[in-house]
Amino acid sequence: MAGKEINGGMKSALEFGPILGFFLAYLWLKDRVFDIGGTEYAGFVVVTAGFIPVFLLSIALLWKLTGHISKMQIVTAVLIVVFGGLSVWFNDPTFFKMKPTIIYLLFGGTLGLGLMRGQSYLQSLMEGLMPLTDEGWMILTRRLMIFFLGLAVLNEAIWRTQSEETWVYFKTFGLTAAIFVFFITQGKVFKDHGLDEDDDTAPRA
Repeated sequence: MAGKEINGGMKSALEFGPILGFFLAYLWLKDRVFDIGGTEYAGFVVVTAGFIPVFLLSIALLWKLTGHISKMQIVTAVLIVVFGGLSVWFNDPTFFKMKPTIIYLLFGGTLGLGLMRGQSYLQSLMEGLMPLTDEGWMILTRRLMIFFLGLAVLNEAIWRTQSEETWVYFKTFGLTAAIFVFFITQGKVFKDHGLDEDDDTAPRA
């Protein structure tokens, strides 16, 4: 099913709204403890429990409005349900803090597997968005694989050595900013290996 265009503001709200909502709810409830069914839950766990359905609702709305969900969004949703659910079930925030590590290991490992087979899985996923030569896709894939693996290591270092609040700031703003900066710094790849709209094979002059 072909994707449908929607308002950019609406798309951004659905993609980033749940994350920002998680952050704001955490700041509001971080120091509170809730007695639910005779069990005490820290604010972080309660916010995590609320984040799961909100995220799934945003993904469902995005699918309904655009007619498309990326594989990365599907994997992310599954891991949020699994690791967020484990954090709530065991009343332990550790599982949710490990989620970014698992996500980036999966993404980086998948790209690495494709490279071992001489393929760019990134190309098959994003070719319509960023027209590049095959060589350009391989270069970008190698760099993104290393970047994802680096983020996995960094997330582990942050949540294991820093405070919970520091990790929440890092998760909300640090990871998003890092991905943005990564693609901004790949300008030379896009310039040297980009394709003209009317030419699917030759790089730009």
